[in-house]
Amino acid sequence: MSKSVVYFRGMNALRFFAASLVVFHHAEQIRIKNDLFNLKLFSFFNNGGIAVAFFFVLSGFLITYLLLKEKVFSGSVSIKKFYFRRILRIWPLYFLLVFLGTLLIPFLISFFHITYEMPYTFSDVIMYYVFFAPFMVTPLFGHHLLEPLWSIGVEEVFYIFWAPVVKFVKVSITKVAFSIILIKGILVWVSHYFFQDFIFITVFKQLQFESMAVGALGAAWVFHNNEKAFTSFFLFNRFSQIVLFSFVFIRLFFVDYLVEYSPLFSAIHDTFAFHLFINFLFLWLILNVSMNVNSIIRLESRVLNLLGEISYGIYMYHMIVIFSVILFFRDFLAGIDKISATFIFYFFVFSGTILVSYLSKRFFEDYFLNLKSKYRV
Repeated sequence: MSKSVVYFRGMNALRFFAASLVVFHHAEQIRIKNDLFNLKLFSFFNNGGIAVAFFFVLSGFLITYLLLKEKVFSGSVSIKKFYFRRILRIWPLYFLLVFLGTLLIPFLISFFHITYEMPYTFSDVIMYYVFFAPFMVTPLFGHHLLEPLWSIGVEEVFYIFWAPVVKFVKVSITKVAFSIILIKGILVWVSHYFFQDFIFITVFKQLQFESMAVGALGAAWVFHNNEKAFTSFFLFNRFSQIVLFSFVFIRLFFVDYLVEYSPLFSAIHDTFAFHLFINFLFLWLILNVSMNVNSIIRLESRVLNLLGEISYGIYMYHMIVIFSVILFFRDFLAGIDKISATFIFYFFVFSGTILVSYLSKRFFEDYFLNLKSKYRV
């Protein structure tokens, strides 16, 4: 049985690719707002939402696997240690960004008379961030520099109840995960007919516990099966890989085209069923890359591992970097040809984001991560 996996191959690469999709998504949105040439018409640059869904599936997979492993090898789950490990990983950078986005950056904008209006004040939003409800900020106040933090709040809420569930609930995690998916599906159906409030619908969609439950299903399957299951299961053979990787490719590069020109696809695209299909497609991608020795795609490399290790920082810092690039180079970018402007813009955005994320990981986050050894099992 796969109960002692220490390292999942390719996970760091997948983290980096997903974080990059979020960067592209927000970069093009901000270029539009600043009347710059943009690539928003191309589907590839509109994948921020599904990239976050991928993170949810991946998070549910990894956290559940580690909890199941702890429960078997230690005889129980230490909820206290689990919470401390999550706190040391998530909170330092999260609250640093909260400080930057609610206090320091608004002060600098005012002090230097920068032509940017913050959509909120410190008092408007601080309690949402302190109590891990940043998913309320955008629906209430509009788009802002700390927008990526909404997903951190969703994950934190999930972590609060998931460790106790794994520890105390007697039925299998598979049944619990399926129950979460079923309940969310029922609530989606009910809300469609009885709740039309914009804020309610937006927040409800953001609370994607079903995505993490899909990841949990994968974790339970990996935990209770040996590696031969991945080579013998038909979804991991070469033909299935080609088909399913093609689905991933089509979703990333052609979804907007299909929505516009295919009435059938347009009708199903925003449904809960299609959302679940994408989640299970992401779960397959995670399992195939990390567990299938016959995977046709290999994502292990020193560079990708490094970029994956700083992907949390890439996700958290990129909006501030994009804002800074626009602030300092907007007139220059507007005055040169579109192709050059795009290459120069993304050079500054990605090099700046990667540099800031690396320095943050090396000189800030690692201090807290090194403390996690006290709470390992």
